[in-house]
Amino acid sequence: MIWKITGLILTMIASTIPAPAQQSPPEPDQYRMENYRTPVPATLTGGRVLTTAEAETIWRAKSGVFIDVLPRAPKPQNLPAGTIWRDKPRLNIPGSVWLPDTGYGKLSTATEDYLKQGIKRVSGGNDAMLLVVYCQADCWMSWNAAKRILSYGYRDVAWYPEGTDGWEFAGLPLEESQPEPRAAEETLAPR
Repeated sequence: MIWKITGLILTMIASTIPAPAQQSPPEPDQYRMENYRTPVPATLTGGRVLTTAEAETIWRAKSGVFIDVLPRAPKPQNLPAGTIWRDKPRLNIPGSVWLPDTGYGKLSTATEDYLKQGIKRVSGGNDAMLLVVYCQADCWMSWNAAKRILSYGYRDVAWYPEGTDGWEFAGLPLEESQPEPRAAEETLAPR
């Protein structure tokens, strides 16, 4: 009986001790090429890293453009004829521009052109416009995309590493969005 009580007391004490803070990995020199949903660095060379409170301040002041880079789920191959395919809805920070698939470590020429054109359009070609790049928490795709946008010469790039997960956790609004069309999609019928 005494062992059960001692064990219970030790369990209670252990549950009140905070878990050690997870250490952020170092910032790599290159883009992340795999395992995109793992802990991310605490820094972005050349850009700034935003907390949820800082991102909210920018959003409320409408002083920057929010860019989501979460990948879009592909339409499954080999669907039976007549099957209706509906994309999974993406809930975004209101007013965001969704440029899916632009956060991978290596981009095809067409996808990189899509990113460049999307950034140019939303910034009006102003390389000093504040661009806030995000995805989800612990997602390297937003880090990759922010690093890539910096390499294009944009000077005010902010990375919001908590993304829609941190935004939702803070009780801030989300809205369903659609990706920005790609040049080839603009003339095609909806999926």
